[in-house]
Amino acid sequence: MAEPTQTWLTQDAYDRLTGELEQLTGAGRKDIASRIEAAREEGDLKENGGYHAAKDEQGKMEARIRDLESLLKHAVVGEVPQASGVVEIGTVITADIFGDEERFLLGNRELADGSDLDVYSAESPLGTAILGRKVGEEVSYSAPNGTEIAVKILAVDTYAA
Repeated sequence: MAEPTQTWLTQDAYDRLTGELEQLTGAGRKDIASRIEAAREEGDLKENGGYHAAKDEQGKMEARIRDLESLLKHAVVGEVPQASGVVEIGTVITADIFGDEERFLLGNRELADGSDLDVYSAESPLGTAILGRKVGEEVSYSAPNGTEIAVKILAVDTYAA
């Protein structure tokens, strides 16, 4: 199994995710357990839609708990980097990608919760290609389908969380 990568988060994002984890592992688990028990008391489990829905929800909740635990365990918490014209994790990038101007955050989707910005991981093909590049630089990367995509960094801005 591959080692999880470190994820950069702001203190606010880390606190928000820690709160979500505490809610899910505390009240969330108690709530779903009582819903499963109540549905189980209704009788035949084969045709009990409420029971199956609660079990599905429990599975999704446990998956989210595992994701949060891993993310928080490997999180690097810090301040939003101030834009210096160099692409860094946690900065907002404006780039000409294959002829289209796009604006996005380089980092983790959890960092941009509530924002309308698209988010690209630093480990994605695009993120790997532009990380450390300066405004005005041009680079290309291979998309998963093999297409070479040209990228020109137009601006690097500070992320306003």
